Amino acid sequence: MLDKPAPDIELPATGGKSIQLSGLLGKIVVLYFYPKDNTPGCTTEGQHFRDLHGQFTKAGSVVFGVSRDSIKSHENFKAKMSFPFELLSDAEEEACKAFGVIKMKNMYGKKVRGIERSTFVIDAKGIVRREWRGVKVPGHVQEVLEFAKTL
Repeated sequence: MLDKPAPDIELPATGGKSIQLSGLLGKIVVLYFYPKDNTPGCTTEGQHFRDLHGQFTKAGSVVFGVSRDSIKSHENFKAKMSFPFELLSDAEEEACKAFGVIKMKNMYGKKVRGIERSTFVIDAKGIVRREWRGVKVPGHVQEVLEFAKTL
């Protein structure tokens, strides 16, 4: 995946939009995959991206959050948290499969299939330049921002 062209996926987004990766050439794209709307870690991660959004914009980056939640769930989550970026709905797991973020996880002692918290930075030419997998939220968004500033 690293140093290879990003998969050209198209997903429905909040705000009645549809986002296609190939339509974002010329911009640095930060794609962060998270397990579920309105859960503690995902809320905190989204808030960190929200709080640093101005700096991502200054660095020429666009930020998108991706999960398997519905657009309706995303719209509510985005409004509640005042996210200045769009959330993409991957109900069919098209992007999840393309980026390889679906993993077996332990949830209260049970094995469940879910999204492994992961972030990808795609350069202006559409090449994946950095990936973080199994992300721990504290300090992560700042690290992503520092990397985006180098592109």
